[in-house]
Amino acid sequence: MHILLIEDDRNAASYLVKGLTENGHIVDHVADGEDGLRMALTGTYDVLLIDRMLPKRDGLTIIRMLRADNDRTPAMVLSALGDVDDKVEGLRAGGDDYLVKPYAFAELLARIDVLLRRNGKNHNPTRLRVADLELDLTRHKVTRAGQPIRLQPRELRLLEFMMRHAGQVITRTMLLEQVWDFQFDPQTNVIDTQISRLRAKIDKGFAPSLLHTIRGVGYRIDEFP
Repeated sequence: MHILLIEDDRNAASYLVKGLTENGHIVDHVADGEDGLRMALTGTYDVLLIDRMLPKRDGLTIIRMLRADNDRTPAMVLSALGDVDDKVEGLRAGGDDYLVKPYAFAELLARIDVLLRRNGKNHNPTRLRVADLELDLTRHKVTRAGQPIRLQPRELRLLEFMMRHAGQVITRTMLLEQVWDFQFDPQTNVIDTQISRLRAKIDKGFAPSLLHTIRGVGYRIDEFP
């Protein structure tokens, strides 16, 4: 399942991303409310895990804005505020569940399963497609227009992340955190180098170009320029 985690505590976020990934979930992590709202509105997620106290925009405000936009993605509030009134406020804001910190990771997994069953989502996609580019997640195979493309493990991970966010602008920070597991910018050209290599493999000899550079912002994979 594809999960968006909005959590500003780096240690907690790292622990959750590792645990959820080990349990078969795909996790996108952002650390503030503004980025979290943008990701939730533009991405396709099965579950949202939202810390209540966040910089720039608090978790309950995010949920209220999503519900006002008619976004019904299941949302679980994670909070150290555990009084009955706090829980009621979180649920009335549009949260589907409310889990008080500290919590057992096994309980978090069980509650995620409940939210997924409740919404009829119980499987991961096995194929990702953008135009004639296809990624088979079960066999780790990439083809374009039916022709096989060989990718290195890091290139494959980069492509998967971008295809899961097809049509969205992906920033360098997002790539560093989600593909390279860096919580800081190492001030190298590692991203530019890998993007260049990936572009050469999936775009060279094909039309239209799919991997676009958004100058000063990041990158986007899409069939439209």
